[in-house]
Formats: sequence, C-alpha cells, structure tokens
Amino acid sequence: MIKWTLLGGWLVAGAGLAQGQIDLRANEQPLPVTRDEQAIAKIPTNYAFVEPGTLTVAISALNSPPLALLATDNRTRIGSDPDIARLLAASLGLKLKLVPTAWEDWPLGISSGRYDVALVNIAVTEQRKEKFDFATYRVDSLAFSVKSDSPITAVNGPADLTGKRVIVGSGTNQERILLGWNAINEQAGRKPALPVYLTDDASGNLYIQSGRADVFFGPQSVSAYKAALTGKTKVVGLGPKKAFVATTTKKGNGLVYALQTALNGGIARGEVQRILARWGEDGEGVGQSEVNPPGITY
Repeated sequence: MIKWTLLGGWLVAGAGLAQGQIDLRANEQPLPVTRDEQAIAKIPTNYAFVEPGTLTVAISALNSPPLALLATDNRTRIGSDPDIARLLAASLGLKLKLVPTAWEDWPLGISSGRYDVALVNIAVTEQRKEKFDFATYRVDSLAFSVKSDSPITAVNGPADLTGKRVIVGSGTNQERILLGWNAINEQAGRKPALPVYLTDDASGNLYIQSGRADVFFGPQSVSAYKAALTGKTKVVGLGPKKAFVATTTKKGNGLVYALQTALNGGIARGEVQRILARWGEDGEGVGQSEVNPPGITY
C-alpha cells in the first residue's frame, strides 16, 4: 500500500520503508530511455503501424494523477502511463503519438486499428484475453475513498457498502466487484449499494464533496494521490483483489512480444522502476513483464 503526505508543494509517497517525493514540475521532464535492438527485432515484419514509424498509444483522457494528467502548459500529457508509452516508443525506435481516450472507447479503438497500444490502467482479465493481448508492467490495487469528514471509517466487505452510493466506472473491475458484493448483500437480506456511473474525474470529485455519492471505488494510486493532494478525501479500505496492469494490443497481431521485450529491457536497466518511483507507484512494479498471465477472476 502506498502512503502519501503533503509537505508544502511536495507529495511524499512511501511503500513500506521506501520514501520518495513527487515534484510535478520536475516530472514534466521526460526520463532518459533507451533504444532496444532486441525489442525492435521482435516487431512482426507484417505488422502495419497505425502511422508508419510511429507508436500510436491510447491513454486516459481524464486527469487521473498519478496515472495521467495535464502538465502546466495544459496540453502535454504526463503521468506514469505516458511515461511508459515514451519508454515503449523509444525502445522500439519509433516516434510516439498519444491519443487521449475515454475508458469506454479503448476496446473498439484497439479492435478497429485506431491505436497500436492502449495504456489506460487496463487490468488483465480472462474475458479481455479473448480479444486482446497483454504485456504486464504494474500490479493494480483498488481502494475505497470517501469525503474526509464522512462517518464511513472503513470498508472491509459487502456489509460496509449496504445502501451506499458508490462511484464506479462502467466495464471496470471495480464495477464487477461491487456488483458481486451487491449480490452477497441481497442474499443476506441487506440493501445493495447503488452504483453511480460517471465518465469524468471532476464529476466524481463534485459528487463526493456535495454528498451526492458516498464512496469512490477506483485505482488505489489515484485515491491516495487525491487524499494527499487536497485533504478533502480519505482512503478507508482496499479492494479484495489485485490484478496485473498491462499494455493492451489486438489479439494475435504479434506486437505484444515486442512490447514485452521493451518492458523487460526497461526493467533490466531500471527505467521502468524510475518511472513508477517518480509517480509514487514503486510498490506496484513487477519483476518481469509477462504475456497474457492468468487474469483476475470473480
């Protein structure tokens, strides 16, 4: 679990005994990355990039720090996912094109060939593996957060959410978990939680602060970041499951093996670790990238 505190203009993050500071201004500067001939050699000879010589990557259109956010120029995308995208493109000897994308749009975008890769904090599931290939680079944890003065002090299981209004994203792992908990509550004669579906982060913040929703259920790194940055929310529990977050490509086109090689090269050189560390996610790294590992099940 990553713990955050805010000191002046700095965010301080720690995982276990590790402590680090996040300087958003400094993090606008890209980290050095390395061309990887082994990864380049893994690009299928018959693979046609969306734009020749360019890796087109879908990233979150939302401001969801530390995963993705706008720099101070209000134009450049920064965050751990854009940083991973830069590493992949440089490793493969390609230019990079980032395409801000809504969560609901990445599956069709990958299937239809609008993007080469999607990096939208996508967790590996068995269902998704039927249509997409994955190369892992991070472990995904989920968290429950509430308004800082909320009477809710802990969420440890289904009973803690009975009758609560819970913000989740449609088609996400957290939605699946919440609906599963609702079934448990109903079987026990308890009132289920009410899912609140929102498509942008600003609305989620407004709903929590105005009392129109009780709980936000989403990525742990995002929830911890918000709590430290503003003090207006607090994390009150972690989700019951963890999953691998991975680069996502169209099933069977072979690009996944080039991405895996690029990630493993970046891990061996410490580049992936530096990316995660500067965004406070150093406790979520993987020892090596895997292609299509066992997905989260419910």
